[in-house]
Amino acid sequence: MTKITLLDGGMGQELLRRSSRLATRLWSADIMHNEPSLVRDLHRDFILAGARVITLNNYTATPERLTRENVPEQLESLHSAAIRAATQAVEIAQCDGVKIAGCLPPLVASYQPEVILTYPEALASYRRLVQLQYNACDVFLCETMASIAEASAACTAGVESGKPVWVALTVSDSHFGLLRSGESLTKAVAVLSSLGAHAILLNCSQPEAISACWPDLSWAAKTTVNASGQKASLPSYTLEIGAYANGFVSIDSLHPGVTVDVLEARQDLNPQEYAEVAMQWVTNGASIIGGCCEIGPAHIQVLHDSLCEKGYLV
Repeated sequence: MTKITLLDGGMGQELLRRSSRLATRLWSADIMHNEPSLVRDLHRDFILAGARVITLNNYTATPERLTRENVPEQLESLHSAAIRAATQAVEIAQCDGVKIAGCLPPLVASYQPEVILTYPEALASYRRLVQLQYNACDVFLCETMASIAEASAACTAGVESGKPVWVALTVSDSHFGLLRSGESLTKAVAVLSSLGAHAILLNCSQPEAISACWPDLSWAAKTTVNASGQKASLPSYTLEIGAYANGFVSIDSLHPGVTVDVLEARQDLNPQEYAEVAMQWVTNGASIIGGCCEIGPAHIQVLHDSLCEKGYLV
């Protein structure tokens, strides 16, 4: 039986639905600080739906975002709260084999490669995040990486920890085969595999964009070339591939400093429809799948059931 690792879904938009608080520019961190039980219960719901990897809810708790909002002193307490919520959820759910992924997110803003830090600055921040999360996580997940430079910094910091590192790249919804930075997906895979990434995923992009990029991802993961196009040795482990898409109509309205409630959810991506697309990725070689923004526990439940029905080991 083929083993598939099932991730959780998106935290931020689901928390937006469950909370009565007004959205802020530090949305998931605001909920982490003020309503930690909501985070814990959402983690639990994803586990009960079938997810066996849940990601720490610290996506907006970066030094850069907290400094922008004049609360840099909350960095450690927010990470402690995120770790506590995830570990409590695992204990409450009482399901075997659940792992916790540390989150290494975009440091300044999602989808905006033009605002990334210099490589040394980014590496320093990611090393700090790795240190805060190290004791609680089984794997580091570099999420929604829109450029090779930021992905490389996050990947390097994670690899230095000695724990497995999965890098999730966000690709253009309209220019297939490219990251949101305009850089080649195949080049990104070559660079990140050479840095020691254990898995390359596509995330927080429309399902259609991910499917269109799939041949490039699959080819790049199997090809022994480095960033210069020269032959190179494969790592000593098999480079896994996977995906977890978002359910947004468009991300064009989201700019640095804007709150997440400006984004609109699609009405044509119910749990069954999402599962059908994700199962195509599995058929074509994905071993790690899940959901991102607007993909909730109900989606993960149907995806879990679909995998089981097809005979996959989840």
